[in-house]
Amino acid sequence: MHEFSSSIIAWQKLHGRHDLPWQKTRDPYRVWLSEIMLQQTQVGTVIPYYARFLERFPDIAHLADADEDVVLQHWSGLGYYSRARNLHRAAKAIAEQHQGQFPHHFEQIIALPGIGRSTAAAISAFAFGKRFAILDGNVKRVLARYFGVEGYPGEKKIENNLWKIAESILPSSDIEVYTQAVMDLGASICSRSRPECPVCPLQKSCVAFRDQRVAELPTRKQKKAIPTKQIGMLMMIHNDELFLEKRPSKGIWGGLWSFPEMAVGEVAEKFSHEQFKVSVQSTETLPILEHTFTHYKLLISPHLLHLGKLSNKGALPNGLWLSIDDAVDAAIPAPVRKLLLQIKGGGI
Repeated sequence: MHEFSSSIIAWQKLHGRHDLPWQKTRDPYRVWLSEIMLQQTQVGTVIPYYARFLERFPDIAHLADADEDVVLQHWSGLGYYSRARNLHRAAKAIAEQHQGQFPHHFEQIIALPGIGRSTAAAISAFAFGKRFAILDGNVKRVLARYFGVEGYPGEKKIENNLWKIAESILPSSDIEVYTQAVMDLGASICSRSRPECPVCPLQKSCVAFRDQRVAELPTRKQKKAIPTKQIGMLMMIHNDELFLEKRPSKGIWGGLWSFPEMAVGEVAEKFSHEQFKVSVQSTETLPILEHTFTHYKLLISPHLLHLGKLSNKGALPNGLWLSIDDAVDAAIPAPVRKLLLQIKGGGI
């Protein structure tokens, strides 16, 4: 066994995490759910969502039969909503193509929506004890430092090199322990900004530690200025109910419920009348709300519109009226929830 693998397996058995809720099962559905939730999200944030999601969707059949709105509602707050949509699509595919049983073969697992090579490998290891290499962001960092790999890991050439390394050091046994170990090591000891090298089981053989290059590796991506986009949001309120419309399935916040949008510079009263045929009694222009995505920053100009009498309240297209409490609990984007909570708390 490679020194790398043997060292972290021994470390994991003594110092790694053993009490996470998804570690106590080989149920592939629960393992799969945890792996999807843990993409882009910290463990501490995932744990309560994981429990609530399982309470509502205890198995693949319940998830496959559910309405997408309900699935998104139980994902609301975790972000990266394409994960939830793909999870739902994959559950339907399993129900239709695999008789409701999560597939055991790697090629079948990776063919499911939202499951890439590393996630398929993790599911294979934890649910079925199969020997496949993983390579998420934490693992890339550990391998780049330990083996002294130069170059940005997101670059295809560098990533392919890291895949070869990851496969070459797989242990012949204890694959579940090893997989959890390399994940835990990257998430805790070998962190990006504050690595704890003195207690790392790999310190003696780590190239980055030996050459005093821990802060330099892995090579960072060259930063580019993040562009800024601006939109206006119409918060139309009538008899203590707010109007939300369903967003297109593709694009940001796909399939979620949100306030109608308009271009910055449009007059809110005029726009709402033209688009929704409503009359506005009073308008409040609220402070700009900033929301940052991976690739750009969004500046939201909210307009709270108090509407007059509505003769066509139930006829507004592609939308629904909800009380503030019901709207907060719906499948909505994070900035919309912030605005609703401000209203509810009397901040607006």
